[in-house]
Amino acid sequence: MARFGDGLAAGPDLVNAAETAVKQALAPLDGPPDLVFVFVSGDDPGELAEAARRATEVAGARATLGCSASGVIGGGRGVEGGGAVSAWAAVLPGARLEPFRLETLKAEDRLIVVGMPEGQDDDVVGVLLADPFSFPVDAFVERSGEAMPGLPLVGGLAGGAERGDVRLYVNGEVFEDGAVGVVLGGPVAAATVVSQGARPIGPDMVVTRADENVLYELAGTPALEKLEEIVLALPEADQELAGRGLLIGVALDEYADEHEQGDFLVRGVVGADTDTGAIAIGDVVDVGRTVRFQVRDAGAADEELAELLERFDLAPVEGALLFSCNGRGQAMFDDSDHDARLLGRAFDGAGVGGFFAGGEIGPVAGRNHVHGFTASILAFGPAGRDA
Repeated sequence: MARFGDGLAAGPDLVNAAETAVKQALAPLDGPPDLVFVFVSGDDPGELAEAARRATEVAGARATLGCSASGVIGGGRGVEGGGAVSAWAAVLPGARLEPFRLETLKAEDRLIVVGMPEGQDDDVVGVLLADPFSFPVDAFVERSGEAMPGLPLVGGLAGGAERGDVRLYVNGEVFEDGAVGVVLGGPVAAATVVSQGARPIGPDMVVTRADENVLYELAGTPALEKLEEIVLALPEADQELAGRGLLIGVALDEYADEHEQGDFLVRGVVGADTDTGAIAIGDVVDVGRTVRFQVRDAGAADEELAELLERFDLAPVEGALLFSCNGRGQAMFDDSDHDARLLGRAFDGAGVGGFFAGGEIGPVAGRNHVHGFTASILAFGPAGRDA
């Protein structure tokens, strides 16, 4: 018997699929579940809600949470683009579970997020599932270290075609906006890893002139000029990758002699100005920071995830939640099973469940961030072991 289990059921009857997936996840457990996550993909928001309620009834857990998704992960595989439900269940002896529902309130010229549990000394990790249309997830996550020092957040942005389609649920209640989640505390052995799946190109460069997220000079040269110089020197295949979507990495350790794959916080290059020679990126970077341009492809994503899992610092892993970008499934690899399959091999059959997200949440270098095209993982070890 085990402390973690997962299940997946596909088909047009989402309520039945939810019941089946939850029963699969509960089957290997050595006792009643404490925490259950259920992720549902489908076109009808009403059916998504009914599936969530049925899953909560069947689970009978202290806390049951989940959200709608464009695709789900469980049972060692992924399913995209159709009706399916994945479930993940955990027995967490002695753990403190604090489910929450976050809302935003307008206060003069700003938004205030309310509903987060008050921090406790024994907090271990938080899982956050957010509606991308109504919740300021980027700002909340980026500033979470100020309000919740030392608390890693892992999770993802729920799926929905447009505003009002997303469904979030916690303990039988279904919501159409905001965010939900749970804080785990007490004797919980957990660790996180984020695989960004990007490969560096060109040299390390020091930012020599910048303003917020606009880079004017890299290594004393106009940023756009430096970018063009690097791209033109690349092999044709890498030039094509750069043309599809160029990235930039901000070095995590300024004092390292060399920075290789995985040593950066990766962000997108979102614009360029030929008049000023500046480029705009998806984050604020200070003068003096080291950066390096990046590209993303299936080979780089596969290599980095496999390497990170090999040196994972929590062993043995008994269960894991996987939040994989909806651009990493069939859009990047040969099938939807890639990330689930790699985790299954690395974690030797541990219960793995999750969903394909429209943005992934996870800590890099001790700070929580919202990512794209990543695999964000929360893994659990033996009960009573310190993380």
